[in-house]
Amino acid sequence: MIKRDLTPLEGRVLAVLVEKEHTVPDSYPLSANALTSGCNQKTARDPVMDVAEAEVLAAVEELKALSLVNTVSGSRVLRYEHNFARAYGVPGAAVALLTQLLLRGAQTAAELRQNTDRLHRFADVSSVEGFLEELAAREPALVVKCAKAPGAREARWAHLLCGPVASVAQGAAGAGPQDEELALCRAELAAVKAELVVLRAQVTRLAEEFGVRF
Repeated sequence: MIKRDLTPLEGRVLAVLVEKEHTVPDSYPLSANALTSGCNQKTARDPVMDVAEAEVLAAVEELKALSLVNTVSGSRVLRYEHNFARAYGVPGAAVALLTQLLLRGAQTAAELRQNTDRLHRFADVSSVEGFLEELAAREPALVVKCAKAPGAREARWAHLLCGPVASVAQGAAGAGPQDEELALCRAELAAVKAELVVLRAQVTRLAEEFGVRF
C-alpha cells in the first residue's frame, strides 16, 4: 500500500500513463516527451497544467520510489509504464475511476461512467456507484462522496490520492506566513530535484556515447 499522499503532478503523471495505455496503446509505454504532452493536455483535464519535462521526470522518479511507475528499457528512448492496480491493490474498474478523478476532478457517478468508457465499460451507473462505495470504505479511503452543491441533482465524488479534499480547500483559503514559507521550500526542492533528473540523464547519455561505465 502507498505510504504517502501524491502531489498533484505525481497524480497527473500516473493518470496519464493509465489513460494513454488504453487510448494510444501503440505509443505505450510512454516516452518523457509523450508523458509531458499528456500532462499538459488542454482537453479532458481539470485543472489544466503547464509543466516542463524536467518536472515530469522528477515526479516519475518519486513514483518509481513508490513502485507506482517502472522504467522500460530496451529502446534508445527511456519509456515509462504504470503499476497502479498492483501498488494500490485495486481492480481495473477502480483504476479507471480513480484515473478519471485524477484527470478531471470531482464528478458524479453518471459523469464517471461516461468518461471512463474508453478505459473500462460499466454496465450502468449503479455498478459505478458500487465500486466507488468500495473505494470509500477502504482503510484508508481512496475516494469520498462530496456534499451536494446547492441546486445539484447528484453528489460528486472526489479522489483522496493527493490528500483529504477538505484540508486542501481550507489550506487554500487560509494559508498563513508559515504555510507560504513551507510551500516555497517545497517548490524550491521540486526545482532542485527536476534539475538533478536532467543532469543525471545528460551524464548517462554522455557515458553511453564515450563507452564509460560507472
